Amino acid sequence: MEFVTTIASYAWLAVSYIGPFLLVIGVVVFVHEYGHFFVARRCGAGVKVFSLGVGPELFGVNDRHGTRWRLSAIPLGGYVRFVGDRNSAGAPDAALSDDERRLSLAGQPLPARAAIVTAGPMANFLFAILFFAGTAYFLGEARLIPRIERIQPGSAAELAGIRAGDIVKSVDGQTIAGFADIFPIVSMRPGETMTIVVERGGQDVSIAATPALKEVETPFGRQRLGLLGLGASSDPGDMRTTYPSLMQALVSGVAQSWSIVRRTADYIFRLIDGRASADQLSGPVRIAQVSNVTASFGLSALINLAAVLSVSLGLMNLLPVPVLDGGHLLFYGIEAARGKPLSRRAQELGMRIGLGLVLALTVFVTFNDIWRLAVS
Repeated sequence: MEFVTTIASYAWLAVSYIGPFLLVIGVVVFVHEYGHFFVARRCGAGVKVFSLGVGPELFGVNDRHGTRWRLSAIPLGGYVRFVGDRNSAGAPDAALSDDERRLSLAGQPLPARAAIVTAGPMANFLFAILFFAGTAYFLGEARLIPRIERIQPGSAAELAGIRAGDIVKSVDGQTIAGFADIFPIVSMRPGETMTIVVERGGQDVSIAATPALKEVETPFGRQRLGLLGLGASSDPGDMRTTYPSLMQALVSGVAQSWSIVRRTADYIFRLIDGRASADQLSGPVRIAQVSNVTASFGLSALINLAAVLSVSLGLMNLLPVPVLDGGHLLFYGIEAARGKPLSRRAQELGMRIGLGLVLALTVFVTFNDIWRLAVS
């Protein structure tokens, strides 16, 4: 009986992690690949396979256009395979009939190819914008006024001269609309001096503050973050809920998505020049862990996580690395400048290098995730 109970507990643990993870990853990947698929169809390119997941097919159906819609065994990604593609990475087949060449991605005009490739990341951005806008429009936007009620003794905020009663207006040039806007900016920049503008006694005061690196326990495990030591207002009157118009909600959706893009890009640039630590990079294991915790707050919170990851996926796919969408766009840009595409040999070499980089990053972030779990 004890053995059965143990097996059941492990099975439940697996389902509680795998279920939310599959939902989040499934939504993000489907949106991305459907962007490619939708624009490809309208540009006249033929799509042979639309796969959610990679590896062996679990099951699938054919639509009336001959596209195989399939669910594959490994839920880490997905792909659209066009007519004339030799594999799921998009390598073109050398031997194509005239009809196949006309339907292939390579057989489309350069603007159409660029549109098809760009459509994936754009679909990710659009999904996030519409979700954030819909949430704001139907549920309203609740914001806690960024009034500082208390300062942690000996904290970076106290050392910088921030006082209780100050209202934070901007952090390093980024406007602060609510108290929750402060943490995402500060947490990713420990040890970096930033300019914080606060309202004090009706006057704007500019303060230089350096977030301290702290190891803190969060719902998602132990993390090393930059902290100032600010305490939010506990006055119920400082919580304001507004219901924007449809246009205002769309603007808010764009602003929230842009904020994620800006923070992600900022982290990437600081990682490249050595100002940020790579231990903040996360992979599938971390996403599964975060999905599990987020699921406890309900389906809306889980879809919100999917929207945030959707923006990040869209941005990462635009990096100029071969095998990613940005790499294809890089090749197309070179083609436009030269008046002819790079040789097949050069493209295949670029793809191999890009694939090696992506696989190396995947191994690194997975090891990072497992290490964090082991030491937390």
